[in-house]
Amino acid sequence: MTDELAGKVAIVTGGASGLGEGLARRFAAEGAKVLIADVDSDSGTALAADIGANALFVEADVSDVDRVSGLVSTAVDRFGGLHVMVNNAGVSGTMHRRFLDDDLADFHKVMAVNVLAVMAGTRDAARHMSQHGGGSIINLTSIGGIQAGGGVMTYRASKAAVIQFTKCAAIELAHYEIRVNAIAPGNIRTAIVSKSAAGADREKLEEFEAKIREQMRNDRPLKREGTVEDVAEAALYFATDRSRYVTGTVLPIDGGTSAGKVTVRKPKND
Repeated sequence: MTDELAGKVAIVTGGASGLGEGLARRFAAEGAKVLIADVDSDSGTALAADIGANALFVEADVSDVDRVSGLVSTAVDRFGGLHVMVNNAGVSGTMHRRFLDDDLADFHKVMAVNVLAVMAGTRDAARHMSQHGGGSIINLTSIGGIQAGGGVMTYRASKAAVIQFTKCAAIELAHYEIRVNAIAPGNIRTAIVSKSAAGADREKLEEFEAKIREQMRNDRPLKREGTVEDVAEAALYFATDRSRYVTGTVLPIDGGTSAGKVTVRKPKND
């Protein structure tokens, strides 16, 4: 590690597990003080204890915009500032066999966590950063917000909204030396795929996820599996001065999936 974030303070929402945990660990390893926010108190508390004195866990449901504002004030009070805001918390919504069967019952929950919380986190972090020399805001979207496809329609719509919002915020906040970028992970093995299956038992759930993963591998140009560490590396780039001239971008971390599906060609005869 190179201490690229020494002296910096970061917030990672949804930081108790999955991608958020990977980001929190990488930031802390690079010297940052990290506030980890999540609804999962047990995992968040354990993670902060494992990282050590440079980590603080705060239980927070980010769909409540007042709690998001409280994260910023807590980071400033406890660590003395805020330089990096990662709006990572997200929920998948329920996958139905077809859109005609979707009752849209989870629409408000998905939008509250995936869109409203991102907007509130960006706004509240920017309010502090605009008065303290700027900073970096990183919003987690998905290749599901870039590529059209069937299933989890509300999730796809929410992630597309994050992309458009990120670009708009980047334009408005550039005046304050605040950079706003988005990362679009794809085919990264976390629990979010399995959580989108509605009412399945464990065996069927595992079968469902295996089929999804197989389809992802078939569509992906790069055949190695993406990892949480791949996403953390991208977030580190956006968090540091290495990206000081980069804002309003969306970076897919997907093995080339969003570039296009693999075309199978028969080998030529010699």
